[in-house]
Amino acid sequence: MKAAVATEQGLTLREIAQPKPKPNEVLVKVRAAALNRADLATARGIPHGSHGGIGAAVGLEWAGEVVATGDEVEGYAPGERVMCSGSGGYAEYAVSDWGRVNPMPDGMSFEQAASLPVALITLHNALLTAGRLRRGERVMIQGASSGVGLMGLQIAKLMGAELVIGSSTNDARRARLKEFGANLAVDTRDPAWADAVLAATAGNGVDLVVDMLSGPVVVQTMKATAIRGRIVNVGRLAGMKAELDFDLHALRRIDYIGVTFRTRTLEEVREISRRMRADLWDAVTAGKLALPIDRRFPLDDAVAAQAHMRENKHFGKIVLTI
Repeated sequence: MKAAVATEQGLTLREIAQPKPKPNEVLVKVRAAALNRADLATARGIPHGSHGGIGAAVGLEWAGEVVATGDEVEGYAPGERVMCSGSGGYAEYAVSDWGRVNPMPDGMSFEQAASLPVALITLHNALLTAGRLRRGERVMIQGASSGVGLMGLQIAKLMGAELVIGSSTNDARRARLKEFGANLAVDTRDPAWADAVLAATAGNGVDLVVDMLSGPVVVQTMKATAIRGRIVNVGRLAGMKAELDFDLHALRRIDYIGVTFRTRTLEEVREISRRMRADLWDAVTAGKLALPIDRRFPLDDAVAAQAHMRENKHFGKIVLTI
């Protein structure tokens, strides 16, 4: 089968063996796969947790039709349209654990379905499980113009957040955040952005931050967080390391929570998916949680698709059609 695989020089198209489903897996004929920033690293052979490595197909989410299932799998049959997360989605066929497979709602395109799995499980877990979001709280999504960020804005609003704030350093993308539920959009390049958040919250700060930036922004993020607030660190787009004001952290009594799928067990990921479906699947089926497709590329142009992602000019998801 054709697949976009990792090499030491980056992504390349090759013919590789079609995967065979293990007893717990579903084999899918891939029709569309969505890009994520982690794919830029795995394309160079850098493992993403237990996934990836030189010669492995890249891609964390896809949609298509079930071809076959392992003996332990129940509820899915050949021909069913599904959306999945896992590894190896930039390919004509991919396998996923049954707990990471979801049925596609009627009328949803493969491209739209492929854009959803990672954003849904990542932001539901960050907001509801790790972040302990309660109805009526104030939420900030740092890096909100990414696919997962836009989903975070929507989930926060759906689950009853009173005030939702998003950040983006791109003027055009920041102007669109209100379309996805943001009451206020801030630019973290502005030295006074934390003051704007405090002003919008009567000086209190937000109760919960989903932080996809970290780096040198982290101290300002703590300034914008309420006493006894929570910061859930999902990504580090602004940098892996920075000075931390431990006194400010203590004064505001902030819970700083790190999350990643790279060190989670299969059972933990299944539970994350189960909780997401319990809370969100009616909204997904009704079309209330959706992401814009920025651009579509054929699988043969996967290298160009990743180059487009590196330019950081996209809004929403970049999708491969297969």
